Amino acid sequence: MSLVSASFNTSAMGDYGYDWALVDVETSGLVARRDRVLSVAVITIGPDGEQTGEFSTLLDPGCDPGPVEVHGLTAERLRGAPTFDQVAGRIGAMLQDRVLVAHNAQFDYDFLAHEFARARMWLPVSQRLCTLALNRQVDPPTDDMKLGTLATHYDVPQQRAHDALDDTRVLAGILRASLREAARLDLPLPLVTCPPRAESQFTPKPPKTPCAYRNPGRLASDGPLRQGMKVAITGETAHARAELVGRAVAAGLNMMTSVSRHTSVLVTNEPASGSAKVRRALTEGVPVIDEHTFLRMLADVRPGTAHEATAVAAAPMAEPEAESVVVTADSAPRTPSAAPVQEAPVPGAPPLSTAAPGVPVPAPRRPAPSVGAPDKPLAGRRVLVLGGVHADAAAARTRIVELGGSAAINLSASVTDVVLLEKGEGDRRMSRIATLELPVHDLHWLSAPTATAASGTTPRVQEPHVMPRGGVIDLPTPHGGPKPEWYVTAGWAPQPDCGIDVVAFLLDEDQQVTFDEDFIFYGAPESPAGTVRLLTGGPAEQTIALDLASLPPATRKVVVAAAIDGAATFGTVGAIQIGAALGSSGAPVARATLDAATTERTMLLVEIYRRGPVWRLRAVGQGYDHGLDALARGYGVDIAD
Repeated sequence: MSLVSASFNTSAMGDYGYDWALVDVETSGLVARRDRVLSVAVITIGPDGEQTGEFSTLLDPGCDPGPVEVHGLTAERLRGAPTFDQVAGRIGAMLQDRVLVAHNAQFDYDFLAHEFARARMWLPVSQRLCTLALNRQVDPPTDDMKLGTLATHYDVPQQRAHDALDDTRVLAGILRASLREAARLDLPLPLVTCPPRAESQFTPKPPKTPCAYRNPGRLASDGPLRQGMKVAITGETAHARAELVGRAVAAGLNMMTSVSRHTSVLVTNEPASGSAKVRRALTEGVPVIDEHTFLRMLADVRPGTAHEATAVAAAPMAEPEAESVVVTADSAPRTPSAAPVQEAPVPGAPPLSTAAPGVPVPAPRRPAPSVGAPDKPLAGRRVLVLGGVHADAAAARTRIVELGGSAAINLSASVTDVVLLEKGEGDRRMSRIATLELPVHDLHWLSAPTATAASGTTPRVQEPHVMPRGGVIDLPTPHGGPKPEWYVTAGWAPQPDCGIDVVAFLLDEDQQVTFDEDFIFYGAPESPAGTVRLLTGGPAEQTIALDLASLPPATRKVVVAAAIDGAATFGTVGAIQIGAALGSSGAPVARATLDAATTERTMLLVEIYRRGPVWRLRAVGQGYDHGLDALARGYGVDIAD
């Protein structure tokens, strides 16, 4: 298959011409550190679009092949196939010095990385491109981003879904069309750097069992220990550390690897050592006891209070013509605070989801506003704001949402209108906007926008629900069958001088992490049980994937935040766009554009929390001047350790 077509001008594709290695794997499950690759296909393509190689094979995984009803690969069919280590050299040669391309590329990349590690080899990939992330930037008018849906949209023939070789051939056609659209819109490719990965990172780790009890607070001077207390140990101990931890966990204590203001007690035989944990304990006023005292107290640990268990029911899926949402008036900007304990939803403050005047309340189903409706004249439109200082651009985007529209942060195929603020005409995208013949308006247009139908775009069957800052939506879940993951994706305009890290905190009813591994970030991108994962789709996009049905009862809320790595602020970065979708290839059910932050370097993006029998998602958009370390400490994590 070739990338060259009548509408594919390779001479104009200099920024998009790479040596590509298109990959698809079929697997025995969804967890790369546990499951195995059953079949693999690789197609190589040169910068000119010509195919240069093709290879595919079934593989003997040495284990149960998993969901045969999905991939059709039975144990009998795989018997006699080569093992991965027997073909790793050939696959590695095809990947060498090429950009790995896949649909949901992190999935394929992680599985290949684990298989190469098991074969005692390095995965020779330094960059990858995800066609799913690329199409999220292009934003074609499809109902979802599944491979088959995009194949239909781009008129690419598909013969056998979930066949690795056929899926890779389909992927080649989708890549061709996606690159053509990216060039038409002048979009940068979302290439992800893939540094060498150490084999130890792929060693499966047994999930830590969450403590079943709430934290009762600090240890009193005369004791006793109570179940749920957070305990840290530092320094040399007479008994083996593993023995101490094991006995404490068996007694119902919550053993932590760091010290925070929520630690109940620090155990050390060297209180004058000056270690980081001792210093933190002294700063926070955490009680300190020695090993002998700790062992004596372990003999009489008092009963604790169990975490509240909540039965979470499935909210009905919205019909194409209707949405099930929660309406809230809490969308007015708030004054950012410098401390993470002064304002909800900051750690230590009353949760935003508690019942109080002005909180979100369920609203009956209602159809989405029609295009040009008098009260929502911008319904169905996606408006890009260019130019202006940050405050003016933020105000314009807020006005767009008030008028029923969706505020875009980048040029895409779904943009219907452009609003120019001061010096906006100098934006580099204006030449492309003129070529695309998009309507361009001044700021006054937002006072009384015309109510004509959007031109030049194909509407979706159902547009995402546009959420204002503070808006809330019930997360629908399909009835019956496995519950798909929710994917909360944060995107922003590419930043040449700073990096942005998306993180997640899994919180209990006290707004605290149950243990340190409940903090998901670039250094620990997956919770121990794999229920929450951080995924990277490009330098300007990161996703938190959540298996809500598998979260432990202690987890009452998941907070997703963003932090700037460097001296820049969100006033420089601009707006952050949030999309929430069912499944990795699902179309966004809800979308929000958050840009209230100016001088802040961290921002709470969304919270996903239990409310009665359902899960809800709230668009927060609260910024803070301090860094990620201070935000994490507020939730009970000391990342300095």
